[in-house]
Amino acid sequence: MNVNQTNRSLKFSSRASTTWLWLSIAAALLAIAGSVIGLAVKSIYSGLTAVFLPQALAQDIANLAIVSPLWIILAALALRGSLRAYLLWLGVLAFTVYNYVIYTFSIPFGALFLLWVAIFGMSLFSLIGGIATADHEVVASHFPNRGAIKVTAWFLIVVAVLFSFLWLSEDVPALLANTRPQSLVDMGLLTNAVHVLDLGFFLPAVIVTGVMLIKRKPLAFTLAPAFIVFLVLTGIPILITPAVQSVRGETAAWGVVAPIGALTMLLLGLLVWLLSTMRPPEGAA
Repeated sequence: MNVNQTNRSLKFSSRASTTWLWLSIAAALLAIAGSVIGLAVKSIYSGLTAVFLPQALAQDIANLAIVSPLWIILAALALRGSLRAYLLWLGVLAFTVYNYVIYTFSIPFGALFLLWVAIFGMSLFSLIGGIATADHEVVASHFPNRGAIKVTAWFLIVVAVLFSFLWLSEDVPALLANTRPQSLVDMGLLTNAVHVLDLGFFLPAVIVTGVMLIKRKPLAFTLAPAFIVFLVLTGIPILITPAVQSVRGETAAWGVVAPIGALTMLLLGLLVWLLSTMRPPEGAA
């Protein structure tokens, strides 16, 4: 990276961000290796139930075909000074951290355990470092369109609230009946890591970010695009799962394709629109 590229990068981040970008590229390469092994070696997921196995395979396919290549491309563009790429890169990292928590806590201990832990740790440090070293005031100055900001904020809040009610509609009746949700029985899990992560951290964080965005708090301008990327990527393995089930000769859950596909496309459209409104602040070099 030459001096001009470094200077452009320093407009929205510090030199320390370069370290986290390179660390994340290393994590992406490990993730590619892990996904290839997971898809090629049947014993990796031999302990999963018939319901859980297609989901794990779909996640590996999404990681290998979309997430990891996108991750590397965005990190490379961010190293060249692209603010848009940097914000999208944070979203890919958030998605990766989230999913490798599930890999490490929900999939039985096996040959890829330490690799998954390494990817989780490297991605987590890259995400924390990437957020901490960004200049949020400068990022916010690139979003002058108040209308786009308000629409984004409320969209994030509404989506987070809807998903909260969706998960609670499964958990609360089970608690009142003193039983386990059927999804846990089907997947052979003690507890649902997705519900824990969403209800305990992710969905509240999305709501708080939406509120902060309405109030034009600088940090929210860095986090909002990343959360949209996270939500878009979350839909992809869900959409791939019925195809995996069909290929395996199982009953495919095609019913999820329409609602999840529609939501994913709406989020993608919102992301493209939001990024298209970005402008260099007045007087910027």
